[in-house]
Amino acid sequence: MPFGLQLWEILLVLALALLIFGPQRLPEMGRSLGKGLREFKDSVTGKDDDEDRGERETARDRELEAPRTETTVPSDARERDPVR
Repeated sequence: MPFGLQLWEILLVLALALLIFGPQRLPEMGRSLGKGLREFKDSVTGKDDDEDRGERETARDRELEAPRTETTVPSDARERDPVR
């Protein structure tokens, strides 16, 4: 095992983290730790992913963008609408 830790010691640390931080914040903390490690690795290797990040954001925006549907308002409703 890494750093001379046994399986039961790792499980004990994980159980304590779960008790201290709770099930709501633990995944959030793991996500932020993963993002931080990824950014650190990218900065150390000199990987410049500004172009990749821009492509990913535009692809994500296209996926999240809801299809636009035309909403039609009946003609009598337009005539009754005082604010126009």
